[in-house]
Amino acid sequence: MDIKSSPIPFIGLHAHSVAGSPFDGLGYPQEHMDFAYQNGSDALALTDHGNMNGLAYQVLHAKKMDQDGKNFKPIYGCEVYFLPSIETWKQQYEEARQDKKRANKLKAGKETSATIIEDEQRNLKDIINRRNHLILLAQNQKGLNNLFKLISTSFTGDSFYRFPRIDYEMLKENSEGIIAASACLGGVYAGDMWRNRDAGPDAVMKAMRETTDQMLGIFGDRWYGELQWNNIPEQHELNKYIIQICSEYGIKLISTADSHYPNPDAWKDRILYKRLGWLGKGGDMNTELPASVKEVGYELYPKNGEQMWESYKSYSELCGVDYDDELVLQSIKETYTIGHDRIERFYPDSTVRLPNFVVPKGKTDNKALVEGCIKGLKDLELHQKQEYIDRLRTELTVIRDRGFSKYFLTMKAIADKATEIQIVGPGRGSAAGSLVAYVLGITQIDPIKYGLLFSRFLRSDAKDYPDIDYDVSDPMILKDKLIQEWGDNTVVPISNWNTLQLKSLIKDISKFYNIPFVEVNVVTGTMIKEATGPAKLAHGIAAGVYAPTFEEVMEYSESLQKFLKKYPHVKTHVEALYGQVRSASRHAGGCLVGEDLDKHMPLINSGGVRQTPWSEGQNVRHLEPMGFIKFDILGLSTLRMIESCVEKILRKYFGFSEVLFEDVRDYYDAHLHPDKINLNDEEVYKNIFHGGQWAGVFQFTEPGAQNFCSNVKPNSIIDISAITSIFRPGPLSAQVDKNYVAAIRSPENIKYLNDIHREVTEETYGFLIFQEQIALLAHLLGKKLSLDEGNLLRKVLTKKGTGKGHEIKEGIYKKFSAGCIEKGMTQHETDELWSSFEFFSGYGFNKSHAVSYSVLSYQCAWLLNYYPAEWLAAFLDKEPESRKEKAINVAKKMGYEISPLHINMSTYSWEVSEDGKKLIQPFSSIKGLGDAAVKQIMDNRPFNNIEDFLFNENITYSKLNKKALDVLVRSEALNPLVDDRFTGLKHFWSAVAVDRAKNKKRFLKNVEHYAPEGDFTDEEMIEYKVSLTGVFPTHLVMTDRVRNQLDELSVPPLGDFNQEHSVAWFIPREIIKKKTKNNKDYWIIKVIDSTSTTTSIKCWGVTEQDVLHINRPYMAKLSYDEQWGFSVRNIRKSFKLLS
Repeated sequence: MDIKSSPIPFIGLHAHSVAGSPFDGLGYPQEHMDFAYQNGSDALALTDHGNMNGLAYQVLHAKKMDQDGKNFKPIYGCEVYFLPSIETWKQQYEEARQDKKRANKLKAGKETSATIIEDEQRNLKDIINRRNHLILLAQNQKGLNNLFKLISTSFTGDSFYRFPRIDYEMLKENSEGIIAASACLGGVYAGDMWRNRDAGPDAVMKAMRETTDQMLGIFGDRWYGELQWNNIPEQHELNKYIIQICSEYGIKLISTADSHYPNPDAWKDRILYKRLGWLGKGGDMNTELPASVKEVGYELYPKNGEQMWESYKSYSELCGVDYDDELVLQSIKETYTIGHDRIERFYPDSTVRLPNFVVPKGKTDNKALVEGCIKGLKDLELHQKQEYIDRLRTELTVIRDRGFSKYFLTMKAIADKATEIQIVGPGRGSAAGSLVAYVLGITQIDPIKYGLLFSRFLRSDAKDYPDIDYDVSDPMILKDKLIQEWGDNTVVPISNWNTLQLKSLIKDISKFYNIPFVEVNVVTGTMIKEATGPAKLAHGIAAGVYAPTFEEVMEYSESLQKFLKKYPHVKTHVEALYGQVRSASRHAGGCLVGEDLDKHMPLINSGGVRQTPWSEGQNVRHLEPMGFIKFDILGLSTLRMIESCVEKILRKYFGFSEVLFEDVRDYYDAHLHPDKINLNDEEVYKNIFHGGQWAGVFQFTEPGAQNFCSNVKPNSIIDISAITSIFRPGPLSAQVDKNYVAAIRSPENIKYLNDIHREVTEETYGFLIFQEQIALLAHLLGKKLSLDEGNLLRKVLTKKGTGKGHEIKEGIYKKFSAGCIEKGMTQHETDELWSSFEFFSGYGFNKSHAVSYSVLSYQCAWLLNYYPAEWLAAFLDKEPESRKEKAINVAKKMGYEISPLHINMSTYSWEVSEDGKKLIQPFSSIKGLGDAAVKQIMDNRPFNNIEDFLFNENITYSKLNKKALDVLVRSEALNPLVDDRFTGLKHFWSAVAVDRAKNKKRFLKNVEHYAPEGDFTDEEMIEYKVSLTGVFPTHLVMTDRVRNQLDELSVPPLGDFNQEHSVAWFIPREIIKKKTKNNKDYWIIKVIDSTSTTTSIKCWGVTEQDVLHINRPYMAKLSYDEQWGFSVRNIRKSFKLLS
């Protein structure tokens, strides 16, 4: 594309992007920068509203442009929200809030007019939203740090209420290195005009002089008046005032484009995007879009000098306003002078900042790390083993040379805080391959014992930062503790940016073009399914869940293609708006830990949480390139299960009446820690992994993994690691699971090329399962091929073409081939082994991670084997409502009786009966019953009869209220208090909860009055059980006669469906009536069975004669397809009602 040139020098000093101005700016900073460059500009400032969320995009793209030989200067800025005084604004807000309270009181007493009340409401809203815009640009690193501090402060304390604000006081403290301008129609000069307009020009000028005096006192000649050019009459009125005030004070003027979208053609997309934002906030639906940009009245793209001049001339003429051409021309040129003469060309300081407090006084970080590691080695009694000493020395050398000693000290500090308050995971990811991490207590896996490689985690020749993922039972509690103890400028959670997605975009955009909802619903309901199969085929994936990308859905969904061909405007908007920012959220586990982070990045606040402005994840990597190392603190519910199980064990078997976390930790360290637990317990392997007892066992909750494990019959942690590494979409699609089982059963058929090949792959029966195996074989077989090169190989094996990765691969191959030949292998054998590297590299798994998580699986299995009741109770506590019923069924299959809710026995969580044979349902399983009500029950029980419960002088009935009574009765928790005075549960419910009596006399009248009501119907009880406890009462539907009949016929529940026999039984719970594209009726039936499996059956060819009863048992002959699920073609022929 040809680069334009402009005879008038100009730089856009006022621009917005989607990164920092969601639903206002459109397009990411790099799109704006690329267009500006092609449009003839050699610089562009990014000035998003109130934040600098786009700065990382800006910096990284500017560096890329540099690498591509494009001369383009990034200018860092922000359009901040400004008030003269935060303190004064806060006082005005409090006064208005009190006025509103008084107005509401008067309104309640009907002593005032609606007009006065409305005025009070409007006054408060006006103060809440009060702010003006102010452009701030960083001249240098000092100015950028000051800008970071200003923005960080604006999101805290009194400065932040709905909007971040700064005032004169904050500007005075942080103005060095900053250029400021008066901004737009919402700017500081505009605020003076709007507030004083009715009083006349003199009042406006007086206010502007006051503003100018303040700004000149702070910025001096770094203060500029800003002119803009559009078809808005008030803009020209403001321009005239700004020209007048700047002339009076001798202040220079600039003209800005105030760009909001990346190219001239994106104006309609931006309007649509803004309206989508308004819809998301509950605004009115205006589906009329302007026909042309002329109707809009302005063009907000990154213009060059010539386009700025044309905008000035055309809009001033349209509005009938005369200006001094030379003055305006100079204001356009002045931007270029500022951009190149007053603002330095620089990239933000990317020095890695980690906290100094992790280094003891008087020591360097390197020395402190070495001493900590030596102490840890001694504590583990490994300090006399030469292999450990040598490995530790090697790792410490790499860490020192790479400059990461402080990182490990910080990670240790986090781990130390974590283990004070919760159980942490044995390890996760490649960090488990580090002996340093092990001896420091960051991980619990001995890497030498399992042959784990440090170079898989950290290579001496790499440039990337370490990345330790750290599992804990409750990351929010840990982060809150770290913030509380270390400060919120030291520990900062990482932001995530949610974006507009395909399905919602199609639905919302279609509203603007009046496309029938039914038509839209059909395409959005089928497009993902249509694209999934072809997309999996394209990637060679035969099994497992796969989510097609945006591009794949657009390419493979025929329905979507037809729809977009029919409505091309929708396609244009979808392609422009897909991936634009929708909202901010919080990273699942990531946070930064460093000192004075508010001075080194512009921190924001989202949902009351102080967060980073930039993100780090699969889609973007913005923190590490900017010098910030992410710490991933991740929650793992299995660890909460372990904590809960240990608590129950300590109470039942060790006599603890009250269990503290310290007690749980001591038990874990003595019995469950990987260094203490017997990881070769034959009974655990036999009963759990061979026997198929899977309740809550980590990584083995799905039938496929369970079946594979039962076939393999593991006897070691490495065996479990291999199973979990193979049971993933890639290996399954390549039939590795079947070949692996065959190798186990016929080990005599395994062929090893030589002793080295046997040494590395014997533990996985000759297969390359782990990524580390490729690295080791390359290192041991190659000629002078280092372990670092071996680990690099796994990264470049998949590289095609002639790029850098291919060159590295070819270089390693030469060394590998030479070494293999020297060690007696033929060229054919060498190339065959190399081919296996390439084949397995596509799905080889991280051994360090696999071993760590397999240990966690084993810990679960050990608890299940030796403390099954306590483990099941913990398992039931952890399972969400959607899977609770299935979990209960698992417990039943293991021989445990589920004791119903009991007012005198149930507690906050699932408990085990004294005889160890029953699991008692908790109060927490009742929807609508709050903790306060439960506390009242538990503090005042036992209850001998219903009067004892209803009229207890120690109970606070405002907490145990009528709503609580209602759910307690209908969930049957109060059944133990139902005596023979009551004709049924409905009678009891009406007398106790519906007509809540205030005294015993009134209650006895209720008992007599409601006696005719009797019992609830079975249908009612089913609905109450499901809605209140989430558990379907199969016993109310399935009679013994029906069960015996099904057993005789060997008809399984649908959850155990066998395609060979194709007959199963189930209970319909809901019928959803639908129509096909051809307007034919069909049903989707939601069903459940005794395995607590909830699924759907599609019933095609439905007619008016078809009848189906909800909550009644059926058996049916069904068809099953992996993509479409269960279906039938004729309900009357396929379904049989059981009775």
